[in-house]
Amino acid sequence: MPLTSLLYVRTSMLDIAYETHGPLDGEPVILLHGFPYDPRAYDAIAPVLAERGYRVLVPYLRGYGPTRFIHDQVMRSGQQAALAKDLLDFMDALAFPRVTLAGYDWGGRAACIVAALWPQRVRALVSGDGYNIQNIPQSISPRPPETEHRLWYQYYFHTQRGIDGLTANRRELCELLWALWSPTWAAGTGLYGQTAPSFDNPDFVEVVIHSYRHRFMYAPGDPALEWIEQALARQPTISVPSISLCGADDGVGPPPEEDEDAARFSGFYQRQVLPGVGHNIPQEAPQATLDALQQLLDQTDAQNRSR
Repeated sequence: MPLTSLLYVRTSMLDIAYETHGPLDGEPVILLHGFPYDPRAYDAIAPVLAERGYRVLVPYLRGYGPTRFIHDQVMRSGQQAALAKDLLDFMDALAFPRVTLAGYDWGGRAACIVAALWPQRVRALVSGDGYNIQNIPQSISPRPPETEHRLWYQYYFHTQRGIDGLTANRRELCELLWALWSPTWAAGTGLYGQTAPSFDNPDFVEVVIHSYRHRFMYAPGDPALEWIEQALARQPTISVPSISLCGADDGVGPPPEEDEDAARFSGFYQRQVLPGVGHNIPQEAPQATLDALQQLLDQTDAQNRSR
């Protein structure tokens, strides 16, 4: 029978809580959620992969659910390098030499970074919205007004009012983001209550605020992670087999008609724009996510057999 349980693994910074499905000897697949979401995004995906024989792991990111920092002195960073280092440390702690990754939003960013900087550790990648690595040195450049207005919450978080608002109204604010970002997802309203408790993590506000300040250079990063940020400033390409899933109805980052990310991928790459789907791609389109993962797993299996 497939194993389904909540486990913890300790890294240098965190006790990372993760849900696991499937046989212990199965090929590992790690599924990564974004902001403001949690592992519930993969409830229709993880069990199916487990039934197919894969070992599926769905961690709670730093600042979410039961994941905890192990020391008070550890910086509550939400920068992209921290998310990627957490993923790499998670893989190391579980002694995974190579994994398949799927993620969107914050989780997609972590997955893209590990795939770009440590390609030997990644078998394949399914990324929500393509190349998810932030170009922080270019963040101060203004964007078109139709893009800027969708980022109101990020600018809100740059202020003390935003800190106080997220602290006092985290569940209401995140529920509003769910509605704005997935405007055609009728089921979202009924499912939000399953995820909202993950935002009660004591570090949620600090991690979120730092994430949205650091990406605009309004807050310093963790000095221990600066070497990763320097590597990301060069906008490295992703060479592992990859599929980008984009929600056509995404209310925060609607996909452009022309794929602007294709040049960032140097190996097999495919983009799929999903009609009727918003920002929460795996929960809104579990079958498309499953199909993309299985396509890459089958493809890499065939390549390995031919060698």
